Amino acid sequence: MSFCGRFSLWVLAAATLIAANGCLPSDSNSLDDEKESHFMLGNSRFNSMDYVGAAEAFQESLEANPHSAPAHYRLAMLFENQVSNPAAAIYHYQEFLRLAPKADNAEVIKQHIYSCKQQLAADVMPLPSTPAAQQQLEKLAEQNRSLQAQVDHLNDAVKQWNAYYAAQKNSPAPAPNNPVPASGYPIPDDISTAANPAPASTTPRPRTAAVAPMKPHTHIVTTGETLAAIARKTGVSLTALQAANPGVTPKKLHVGQTLNLP
Repeated sequence: MSFCGRFSLWVLAAATLIAANGCLPSDSNSLDDEKESHFMLGNSRFNSMDYVGAAEAFQESLEANPHSAPAHYRLAMLFENQVSNPAAAIYHYQEFLRLAPKADNAEVIKQHIYSCKQQLAADVMPLPSTPAAQQQLEKLAEQNRSLQAQVDHLNDAVKQWNAYYAAQKNSPAPAPNNPVPASGYPIPDDISTAANPAPASTTPRPRTAAVAPMKPHTHIVTTGETLAAIARKTGVSLTALQAANPGVTPKKLHVGQTLNLP
């Protein structure tokens, strides 16, 4: 036989061997693994499109021979493409590379592993984007500030009511001849009872016996009080209260200030 004829036979034999082995390792151990009965059953079921049965057969092949790289490869392909279990596919691809690190298709297998990892990541619910999360945090912070301001306002109101209650409890009762108005509305500072004086009586008043002078009374200004409110509370006229405190400016009262009561 000529040299060209012998060379053609060598090429044909090599092509036949590659076609028979496919993407699996080409050593003798791999060929022996493919002759295992469960492995052959798995190939038969795969060809008949019984993918679940094929996976079971390849699993049984691994139980019979845990070091079967071809069985791991077949299971990985099944879980990636037919059974849709990317996590299991990654495991069997990695086991295949561990058992056949010098396989010709090792780089291709790594690409399959990467694709399965991308599929797993796509199945996980995506987290909100950074701008959206930042906006949500800012909104929650603004709500927190608003609620804190409301709490502070309510605390101030409670303190004012406590001070008012303490002042009411410690203040003297109003004089009978000057009752507190029943309406309860505050009298503005610029309104004086002297604007409407009582008409002078023409009947002479009988003389009364001299009485001892009363001891002076005082009032401590609390939060929110005005001269008009103090006059109403203590049962005296605003004019009399102003006359008893000539150096006091009505609009510049401060908490803790002592006022003389007529």
